[in-house]
Amino acid sequence: MDYQAFINEQIDSIRGAVGNDIAINALSGGVDSSVVTVLGHRAIGKRLKTVFIDSALMRQGEPERVVKTFADMGIFVQIVDARAEFLNVLKGLTDPEEKRNAVTKTFYATVFGKLVRETGAKTLLHGTILTDIEETVAGIKRQHNILAQVGIDPEKEYGYKVLEPLQTLRKDGVREVAKILKLPAEITQRIPFPGPALATRIVGEVTEERLAVVRAATAIVEEDLAGTGAFQYMAILLNDRATGILKGQREFGQIIVVRCLNSVDARTATAVELSWEKLHRICERITSLEGVNRCLYDLTPKPPATIEYI
Repeated sequence: MDYQAFINEQIDSIRGAVGNDIAINALSGGVDSSVVTVLGHRAIGKRLKTVFIDSALMRQGEPERVVKTFADMGIFVQIVDARAEFLNVLKGLTDPEEKRNAVTKTFYATVFGKLVRETGAKTLLHGTILTDIEETVAGIKRQHNILAQVGIDPEKEYGYKVLEPLQTLRKDGVREVAKILKLPAEITQRIPFPGPALATRIVGEVTEERLAVVRAATAIVEEDLAGTGAFQYMAILLNDRATGILKGQREFGQIIVVRCLNSVDARTATAVELSWEKLHRICERITSLEGVNRCLYDLTPKPPATIEYI
């Protein structure tokens, strides 16, 4: 594919679709949303309002890191505090699809509905890629950013139209576009991270306490596996508990699963054969977290598993 031609076509398409109006987009800091942000700003400049939605589901220091990265590129990003909204709608939910649907509805109807009214935006620029569409349409896993493809008319439901400049690309193609746009390596080489964020890394109910555990475990895993060259790596908090020993006493503690995968486009994936030394180090660090007494390594490829647990 001629990626430069693709970039030029998408900039022209965004400019034509938005016209003289205001558009808005949500930036997570991942390569998909980052590429859409840059394409949008090249197309319509400051008439694209870029926001970072703080959903309480993000990794440690994520909002501040993303805002600084884009400020260095000359793009202003507004942080929107929506932590209470997301935590409230996730309360009591344990079914994976119910959790994803709650995140989707809150994101598009509640949070973005309010932002659209405040900014006067008529268009949302979206980082949907081809793999997201395929998995949702096939019924494998509902991706939170899929709307029209499952019969949701965003203009009718939420009051704005959606543009998806990357919907014909897979992850490897998006990375190529990011390089041509001269995005920093911390973005072009960044591992994928799901839209519903840490809610997809918690089996069972999402609470502030459980988020704190998986957030700390995520930081450990990302630090220790950053040099592996793997496509994606993560920590997952299971809903079960296991008997352990703490200070000579019985403990009924939490279980963290570590996943590290090789893939090109996320359609298929295989587990990375990490060294025992690295696995022991990760296990030791994770089981030092308060309330955690088990650390497991998941070898399951995709298929039969999906990359994420939820």
